[in-house]
Parts: sequence; C-alpha cells; structure tokens
Amino acid sequence: MSERPHPRRPAMLDPAQAELIEGDEDPATRSEVAHTTAQALVHGGRAGAHDDPDLVHRLVTLVDREGLDEIATLWSRSPNTTLPGTLWRLYLLREWVRRDPVTVASRYRLGLQRAEVAGAVAGVATPPGPDDVTEVVDKVLSGLYDGDLAVALDRAIAFLRVLATGSALHADWIEQDDDDLAFEVTRRAGALLTTAEELEEAAVLYRSGRLD
Repeated sequence: MSERPHPRRPAMLDPAQAELIEGDEDPATRSEVAHTTAQALVHGGRAGAHDDPDLVHRLVTLVDREGLDEIATLWSRSPNTTLPGTLWRLYLLREWVRRDPVTVASRYRLGLQRAEVAGAVAGVATPPGPDDVTEVVDKVLSGLYDGDLAVALDRAIAFLRVLATGSALHADWIEQDDDDLAFEVTRRAGALLTTAEELEEAAVLYRSGRLD
C-alpha cells in the first residue's frame, strides 16, 4: 500500500498578508490569501498542535484578530475542489446550525426516522447530531483539529444527508404542491445533498493528497 502524501507545512500569514484580508479585491491576491489561511488552519493543527504551543497560539490569534467571518469571506469564491472552498462549506453548515438550531434539530430527528438513512452514510456507524458536527467543525475552523480532515468531512457528509432526508420528508407533509414553502423546503433538501456530494469529492481529494 502506498503511503498517503504528507500535507504541506502550514503557511503562516505575515503582517503584510494579514492586511490584505481587509478589502483587497485583486483575484490573484485574494486566492493566495484564501489558500494560505486555509492551509494554516487545517495543516497547522495536524503539524504539531501538541508539540508546538506557540503554533496553536498563532493560529488562534489569527482567527481572533482577523475574525473568522472575515477569513471565511475569502474562502467563499473558491471551488469545492480546493481547501478554502471546503472550509467555506463547513463554515456555512456551522452557521446554519448556530442560527437556526430549532429547524436543524427538527429536520435531523425527522431524517433519522428513515431506516435507510443509516445505510446511506457509509463509513459512519451512527450519524452525528448537530452538537457533534458543530464541535468538530469548530475545531477545524479554529486550527485546533489534529485528526484526519477526511474523517471530519465524513461526519459532516453524514449529517447533511440526514438533514436532506428530513427536509424532503417535511416537504412531503405539505399538502399543496404549489405551496411556496414546499418549494423552499425541497430546494433546501437539494442544496444539502449537493453540499454533501461536494464534501465527498473534497474528502477523496484530501485522502489522495490533492486538496490544496
């Protein structure tokens, strides 16, 4: 069996790069900073969080100083086949769980009622709940996750599939086919599945050392 490619060493922002976060619209510069921050947060935790307390401090300071919302905005224009694009999707998932916990919890419980859901989330014995996913994504986005990113993505994918199932079931309960709410709920289910598929592709790329 061939060895899994080692991730590149984390690239830390210098002060000049950090300043570029604020308002710079040059596409090349924006892309460079997006990739730099994504690599620092993801690979930084895996490259020595336990052995290098200073590295952890620098990562946390980076997020605290610039603000995760500002950094995430840089990732928003990145394709799903890139590391910053993957983090953007995790960020959106976390924000939805935080801002609408009642709806998310309701859709999750509804999705779990479908027996086939457990078999639809390959690689995850028990589909993770909202709190589980939020905890893992928080660690990833703060640079403190020292596990395999692909495993974190697997858990997010399983969660999204359960949510998509719950959203689709909720739409089925709406009597009028032309009901605007039915359309919105169904569209949300489709979007959740699309995001799950995009994260699946990202996980495959990461496992082969090609998610940059």
